[in-house]
Amino acid sequence: MKEKNFFIDNLKINCLIGGQGPSFLILHGWGSKAERWQEVGELLVQRGYRVIVPDLPGFGKSEKPNFAWGLDDYANFVDNLAVSLGLERFYLLGHSFGGALAVKYGLKFPKKVDKLFLVGAACLRKKSLKKKIFWLLTKPLKIFSFLPGFNFFKKGFYRFLVRKSDYPYAKGIMKDIYLRIIKEDLSDVLPRVEIPTLIIWGEKDDLVPLKDAYLIKERIPNSYLAVIPRGDHHLEQKLPKELTKEIVGFLN
Repeated sequence: MKEKNFFIDNLKINCLIGGQGPSFLILHGWGSKAERWQEVGELLVQRGYRVIVPDLPGFGKSEKPNFAWGLDDYANFVDNLAVSLGLERFYLLGHSFGGALAVKYGLKFPKKVDKLFLVGAACLRKKSLKKKIFWLLTKPLKIFSFLPGFNFFKKGFYRFLVRKSDYPYAKGIMKDIYLRIIKEDLSDVLPRVEIPTLIIWGEKDDLVPLKDAYLIKERIPNSYLAVIPRGDHHLEQKLPKELTKEIVGFLN
């Protein structure tokens, strides 16, 4: 697979592209990049697919949006990318944040997606009591922002209370985008997904719990669940062959 650059929505976008045959588009997770999906992509290329993995706007080598995008904005970007590449119908895989984005895209453009693959998909964003308390505590912290070492203290605070949050590592406009993304819970719209869907999860995923996989399966009609033993949230890097095996099994 080779890197290619495109201008989509006035942003310079980096993509990994390779192979020939039916098109397979992969959307990576938050804080990730196309490069981390290269091995899975090459395995799919060997199976006879044309694979496209973009660095989503704000990640990898792609430029950041100039305002705070939500899932709808990212879905529109994905469609503009598909049009630019001449993708009329394709298979779509989304991982983590990319999984939520894949669901949103499938709802907005259902006729363009042949099959949907959700890998550790962060679709459920219901606010727990712990999260509500956390956000209440973070607001007063801003009054101390003038103090030396504030940023160091703030990151430590986030790590201690919300160890799985990507917010402390986001910069600039990406902080605002992150806050918009995590506010959108897809629980109520999952039953509207009409595309044949394979949900793939790592048995030991500690970032998006396995219980979410079962809830998503319950809500999406015509969906199937594959749990990969010993797998965590990063199946594409740690168990790429096992992940690809599940994908190919559903494609056939």
